[in-house]
Amino acid sequence: MPVIERTPTLQTKLPAVGTTIFTIMSGLASEVGAVNLGQGFPDFHCDPALVQAVTDAMTQGHNQYPPMPGVPALRHAVATKIEAATARQYCPNSCITITAGATQAIITAILAVVRAGDEVIVLEPCYDSYVPNIELAGGTVVRVPLTPGSFRPDFEKIAAAITPKTRAILINSPHNPSATVWSDTDMLTLQDLLAPTDVLLISDEVYEHMVFDGQRHNSAAHYPGLAARAFIVSSFGKTFHVTGWKVGYVAAPAPLTVEFRKVHQFNVFTVNTPVQHALANYLGNPAPHQELPAFYQRKRDLFRAGLAQTRFKLLPSEGSYFQCVGISDLAVTERDLPEADFCQWLTREIGVAAIPLSAFYGNGFDQKVVRFCFAKQDETLNLALERLSKL
Repeated sequence: MPVIERTPTLQTKLPAVGTTIFTIMSGLASEVGAVNLGQGFPDFHCDPALVQAVTDAMTQGHNQYPPMPGVPALRHAVATKIEAATARQYCPNSCITITAGATQAIITAILAVVRAGDEVIVLEPCYDSYVPNIELAGGTVVRVPLTPGSFRPDFEKIAAAITPKTRAILINSPHNPSATVWSDTDMLTLQDLLAPTDVLLISDEVYEHMVFDGQRHNSAAHYPGLAARAFIVSSFGKTFHVTGWKVGYVAAPAPLTVEFRKVHQFNVFTVNTPVQHALANYLGNPAPHQELPAFYQRKRDLFRAGLAQTRFKLLPSEGSYFQCVGISDLAVTERDLPEADFCQWLTREIGVAAIPLSAFYGNGFDQKVVRFCFAKQDETLNLALERLSKL
């Protein structure tokens, strides 16, 4: 008898998830030859010394499985870096785990602590992996909007969202997509709000070294009441311009780390060995990450100076490598477009790709704001500004 080929019918676990806006806009930018300021990655090379350090590690034979939590030298280097920045000590053996990027770190933390029926608070607009991660864990997403326009946390709304079912809250500072930075007052208020609860904190700090104008990055590690309940997530890819290497880390108290590693060992087990050794070696010199705020602030200022010559409304860019702009003052035809349609028009007609902020909201909230990424060569930014000057 002939074999009948039949793929079984599958009920999707993520019915609301389709192709991401980043894939769509990057694909369109490539198709029409636009300058891609949409997706958040650098178009310049990392430090050649870091690449050489990976080559050296491979040549020295670091090519087999490393320990599940990460290469000890790298965990020690991370702990040293955190202590230098925040004065908080994390045990490298029991509190630091090396991950396959921040995205894996976040889903692992959620899978480790969220059970069916648990509620998890997300502050919108938010990074697009948060909500699907919670849904995959069987949790219920509780969306709380940041204040429209300023994107500051609204603690009255956050407090109102906390119930006996609340398992965790996710925060992100410096914030993607709005480029705002949580203040010391914000963090202290959150600490006081969570103090009488058992709510866990997942603090996404991947842009920790991109804070401008002399501000401090207010890591959850600075605050004892937050650090005691927090998974703190960061990314070497963002810090060292190697997003494709997909290596990050999580710092958390030992009891939380135990649960984190139970999941980590079964969803990735461990992370690229020679890259870990290279990063451990590279972190011995703190200058590259200490110089990062000035490096990106110069790019931010160059880009903002050019945008100031257009009819875009510049929103503050306090941290990260993003710049949001309002489109309400553009020509009537363009300003009346929904954000997503405007970004399509901008890419096709002006030759510059951006991301609509509505893509970061579950309900597609449209406030006539789009996001640019300025982690680009000066030549790339100047070409984009030349094209945008037509507006």
